[in-house]
Amino acid sequence: MLASIARTEARSPALRSLFFSAKSHTTTTTSALRLAAMAPASKRNNSSIPGGYVEDKSKGPMLRFQDSLPRLPVPTLEETAARYIKTLKPLLTPQELENSTKAVQEFIAPNGPGRKLQEKLIARREDPNVKNWMYEWWNDAAYLSYRDPVVPYVSYFYSHRDDRRRRDPAKRAAAISTAVLEFKKQVDNGTLEPEYMKKLPICMDSYKWMFNASRVPAKPADYPVKFDPAQNKHILVIRKNQFFKVAHEVNGQQLNTSELEQAFRRVYELAGERGPAVGALTSENRDVWTDARAVLLEADPEANARAIEAIESASFVVCLDDAKPVTLEERAHAYWHGDGQNRWYDKPIQFIINDNGTSGFMGEHSMMDGTPTHRLNDFVNDVIFNNKLDFSDPSVRSNLPEPQPVRFVVNDKVQAEIDRAVADFRKVIGLHQLAVQAYQGYGKGLIKKFKCSPDAYVQMIIQLAYFKMYGKNRPTYESAATRRFQQGRTETCRTVSEESVAWCKSMADESVDNQARAALFRKAIDAHLEYISAASDGKGVDRHLFGLKRLLEPGQELPAIYKDPAYGYSSSWYLSTSQLSSEYFNGYGWSQVIDEGFGIAYMINENSLNFNIVSKGLGSDKMSFYLNEAANDMRDMLAHTLEAPKAKL
Repeated sequence: MLASIARTEARSPALRSLFFSAKSHTTTTTSALRLAAMAPASKRNNSSIPGGYVEDKSKGPMLRFQDSLPRLPVPTLEETAARYIKTLKPLLTPQELENSTKAVQEFIAPNGPGRKLQEKLIARREDPNVKNWMYEWWNDAAYLSYRDPVVPYVSYFYSHRDDRRRRDPAKRAAAISTAVLEFKKQVDNGTLEPEYMKKLPICMDSYKWMFNASRVPAKPADYPVKFDPAQNKHILVIRKNQFFKVAHEVNGQQLNTSELEQAFRRVYELAGERGPAVGALTSENRDVWTDARAVLLEADPEANARAIEAIESASFVVCLDDAKPVTLEERAHAYWHGDGQNRWYDKPIQFIINDNGTSGFMGEHSMMDGTPTHRLNDFVNDVIFNNKLDFSDPSVRSNLPEPQPVRFVVNDKVQAEIDRAVADFRKVIGLHQLAVQAYQGYGKGLIKKFKCSPDAYVQMIIQLAYFKMYGKNRPTYESAATRRFQQGRTETCRTVSEESVAWCKSMADESVDNQARAALFRKAIDAHLEYISAASDGKGVDRHLFGLKRLLEPGQELPAIYKDPAYGYSSSWYLSTSQLSSEYFNGYGWSQVIDEGFGIAYMINENSLNFNIVSKGLGSDKMSFYLNEAANDMRDMLAHTLEAPKAKL
């Protein structure tokens, strides 16, 4: 998922030279992954899984393969050096490339600084107490130490398809909550079937951070907290900035949909006037929020600590907004950041229900990437739209407790912090420009007829659109999942290649015919598939170079490879991209990662494509136009490759 990683990498001083795409946003062959994940355990032949995977049934179905997942590899210095130089070629002048090549050769020379760093990194990988050599470093550097606000820089969103049977927001909230609780039950008791990629099980470790969890602000780094789900059986509901605890289990029995609907209706009644926007504090810079949290606790240590715990321990959050978004852009803004007040941005999962019955999801990225929450949202919508759960039980128990207000003591000092947070939020959001390109010309159905990987194809749409707008290609990040390894998260796929640049140039050259362009296009697709496959196998450039740099001793001279301007430039993501696709979503997205760049989240559905384009005033609307034009141009370029339909006799 996603955008926060790339943004963090770009904006954090420790990582700027490496390359935050927090949103969420992760290319994981999502349709195949989703289908595999949905299959019931009883219908799998796990004995056929190759590669030495051993089932430990004592851990339950969800985690049964966890201990036999391979560890994240450490590529050889030679592998990374060669791949790194290859990614620099389309970005640098001949002289710049010569300088960079020299710095790389010095780094990997027999007595070069890279050798000792590589030995230390391999030792860390082989340490039996370290499941993944990247995991702690990455969570800290890319997320928990990241100080910019969670919203909009780390939050990501999914916009749900409309439920025409549930235009009433209380009904919509109740159905969604029922479905979420069913998924939660499988996570909590460990019966959720693992996900699979290429028929191999992948890491399910991050699911423990989905429910009854929260991010907590602290200096110099935030930290996650997890509460016992058996002791905390409540949903946090927010309406007009007021918080309510709604029990989702009473006397050992989960509330049915009618009972949840009654609870939500009661919240609408109880939340009369708008309250102090305490939730706005979570939208601040993390250091500012850390200090504001201390002010909040000083106002009434007992009452406010109790209120914070009620929020952080909640199973999940349902935000009952009083907005009525209609257009795709309005919906994107509603779910990506909202009004900055009717939220608690530190919670990993929040479902947003608007007064017109539209709904969506907002995620916090620090401990989970987009694929687990994508699966959750796909499950929720699938069971609702296809009536796979019983939503019709009309019975409502008479002994259900009222929604319980969660009240903060807000004095003048706290109100001053809230006022500042609201003002800062409006300023930050005001800098961002969002556009949605809901392309209806074709989708993966036609792309597959062109005999192309849908993801690689759409990556080339983005490259061509950028080339049309700027006349050149610049460093591009695509998120590649490494979840087939223990505690795996993501690796960078560097999309720009010599082949992709040559093809983009051919599209602007009128002397080149479509047949020649198509040949160059196939080479660009192949180059992209090679890199993203290597990245998913833990053989990308960026994480390895990050790990080696992390092992420098205090005071040790920075090797020339890291001082080289090309190192910083080649990892400055002018385009930060990621794909998660669902027929149940009409949008998905997050932020750009550098001020000079675009964040482009995309979905590839059977007959349509969707692009969510965000930038700081660079012309997101123009990029949307060029994406449309590029998609049309590519269809025209490849039209001659389709077999003519056979005449009917």
